[in-house]
Amino acid sequence: MSLSEKNNLHPRNLHRDRYDFELLVQTNPKLKNFVQKVKVTDKLTIDFDNPKAVKSLNESLLMHYYHVQNWDIPEDFLCPPIPGRADYIHYIADLLQGNHSEIPKGPSVKGLDIGVGANCIYPLIGSSVYNWSFVASDTNMKALENCAKILENNPEIAKNISLQQQLNSRFIFKDIIEPQDQFHFTMCNPPFHQSAEEAKKGTIRKLNNLGLQKNVSNKTLNFGGISDELWCDGGELKFITQMIFESAKYPQQVMWFTTLVSKKEHLKSLMKVLEKVNPVQLKVIEMQQGQKNSRILAWSFLSENQLNHFKI
Repeated sequence: MSLSEKNNLHPRNLHRDRYDFELLVQTNPKLKNFVQKVKVTDKLTIDFDNPKAVKSLNESLLMHYYHVQNWDIPEDFLCPPIPGRADYIHYIADLLQGNHSEIPKGPSVKGLDIGVGANCIYPLIGSSVYNWSFVASDTNMKALENCAKILENNPEIAKNISLQQQLNSRFIFKDIIEPQDQFHFTMCNPPFHQSAEEAKKGTIRKLNNLGLQKNVSNKTLNFGGISDELWCDGGELKFITQMIFESAKYPQQVMWFTTLVSKKEHLKSLMKVLEKVNPVQLKVIEMQQGQKNSRILAWSFLSENQLNHFKI
């Protein structure tokens, strides 16, 4: 293992090594506008506090590693870190593999991404790496329209991905999972904060920790366009609680229900909620990307034997 390797990422994650900016610029020459040399080490980097630079990096990573062309998102939507998003996909692959010798691949493996956002990241990576098929849902029509643009530019990947709007924001699975549907997994990166004010304070705190508060503009703190990505009434805990109770209505239609849990202190409460719906399988998968710790909460209403015989 090289000194530059990020050994806290999943072993199959393509981003365990530090970004090769020379290679990425070859793939996407537009990235060159944001690449700069670190004076002390003479190594190449970008300004990770510049949203345009991060978006260009994301576009380059998706082009080079996942063969996604012309990826873009509107300015008022979140720009996700690709390595962490890829980790979630790889850990789901481990869940699906279970006791089998190989990871199940191909479009017969069907996932449901709850709250896909405008970036379409999870379906793009899952389809590219494992050739899985996805239903990608969101309440925000503008987000889905942008996903549709991305898919239009990537017909080979698009054939595995369908978009669906959740018309009733009070529900998560209802009207998305139909009686005839069978999913091998669901996944979600739930809204983190309880309110717009809490989201704003969280960003200010993060910028203070980075010593960047003096550079904050009103636009940086304006979450109006991305409120459904950053916060919801009751925040992460209430959202996942709702998800757990709804999941109990589809016990035979999904192999594994999963969600990210950002706040470790929420796990205790969520475990109590899960006790009420009585899943047969329950797992907490720890993840780490740099200084950021997160975890996947996964549960299933199927026995080990049923999981092994779930049609793929």
